[in-house]
Amino acid sequence: MPATFSGLCLGGLLLLLLCDRVSGERPPDPAMTTQDSNQTEVNSVTKMQSGHESSGLDPATEKLKPASKANTNVTEYEILLSGVPGAPVEKNISLPSPTKVELTCKLDENSNLKNPQVTWKKGSETVSHTTKTANSWSIELTISDSSHLGNYTCILKGDKEVSGIFRLQVPKIERKERPLITYEGDKAVMVCKIGYNPKNWTWYMTNGTELVSIDKILPAGKFQIMRQSASVSRLEILRLTKEDHGVYWCEAAFDLGPSKSRFEVRVLSIAEPLKPFIAVVAEVAILVTTIVLYEMYSKRKEKRGEKEFDQIEQLKSEDDSTSRRK
Repeated sequence: MPATFSGLCLGGLLLLLLCDRVSGERPPDPAMTTQDSNQTEVNSVTKMQSGHESSGLDPATEKLKPASKANTNVTEYEILLSGVPGAPVEKNISLPSPTKVELTCKLDENSNLKNPQVTWKKGSETVSHTTKTANSWSIELTISDSSHLGNYTCILKGDKEVSGIFRLQVPKIERKERPLITYEGDKAVMVCKIGYNPKNWTWYMTNGTELVSIDKILPAGKFQIMRQSASVSRLEILRLTKEDHGVYWCEAAFDLGPSKSRFEVRVLSIAEPLKPFIAVVAEVAILVTTIVLYEMYSKRKEKRGEKEFDQIEQLKSEDDSTSRRK
């Protein structure tokens, strides 16, 4: 009896373990699997619809949009054209370093110029790869060296023609056009200023047709070059002489090329300011001398006339005396 009871207990225990194992390996409910699958498909369709809606305009409108920029570091410049024929609209663009630019010519919405034929040119060469919207036309350029600088022109041609010019250039140095007039023994001061920070500054003087760097011929106590800030350079010429008369240049170096400015220095003698006064004094002296000489001549002529008159009167008196004696 005890053996039989032990066998029954062991069999029941094995049966329970088998049931638990079978229930753990039970396959998933088909209904639940279908529902989850359908829900996944619905989510996928929803995402696709959301993506299509976020794209914005219909394909016909999207063709007029500019190409999307992979690189966001693109500087945009725009010229607005009124559509009225006349001189080209110009825009100066200073570029100190390599960059990407987008140039856009936009036609005024109120313009009567409809559906123009648009051409882009660099100098006389046609530039391709244009993009457009409903009333604007653009080109994207990579400016990597000085060969890419220059004038880029958009030409809109219909029943009439209008155009705009973008002038891509290195920054220009601020300067005065008038010559610098100084005097012997004085000091000449030249200042170059620019709106960007160049890599370095260099000063030159003209020797015939060549430019000679002042840094290489810098005699002590004659030239002084001072960099007041990154964007301002100053040249001083001390104790001026006639030999310092001439043309001087300052140069600001940028990654895309140099920018130069010209100065003309005129050195005058100390007596130079007195020349007008001396000329006036000379003219006055000549005039006074002429007047004095004329008065002397007049007086002499008057005395000579009186003497001749006395002689005539004396002769007449002598004739009268002779005739009476007879």
